[in-house]
Amino acid sequence: MLDHVSVGVADLERAARFYEAALAPLGLTKLIVRPATVGFGKSYPEFWINLRPGMKRVSPESGTHICLRARTTDEVEAFYAAAGGTDDGPPGVRPHDRVKYFAAFIADPDGNRIEVVTFLKDEVSASAAKPS
Repeated sequence: MLDHVSVGVADLERAARFYEAALAPLGLTKLIVRPATVGFGKSYPEFWINLRPGMKRVSPESGTHICLRARTTDEVEAFYAAAGGTDDGPPGVRPHDRVKYFAAFIADPDGNRIEVVTFLKDEVSASAAKPS
């Protein structure tokens, strides 16, 4: 249903470095660089960061977040480890009434909340197997 998403950032270079590391475990790379925007994706830009000079940090109370899909729990954990953002929920199984949902949440340097998720079948990672 969605084609692409974007987030505003106050410092494009800082954000590009952050997202280049964070998105690599998901197979997304920097595909387009323009003076005020950078696009990441696999074959076309699916995730954009856009320079918003003077932007204030996004409030944690905004309730807004973006969720990206991972293929495995290992990818979720690698994203979380590589991101280096503010912890907003470590990798683990999340309670849900319909599916086995394994996710991690971070906030980027501008406060944008990013979740990475995979839906479990039989695959269980080391941290998913650990009791909470």
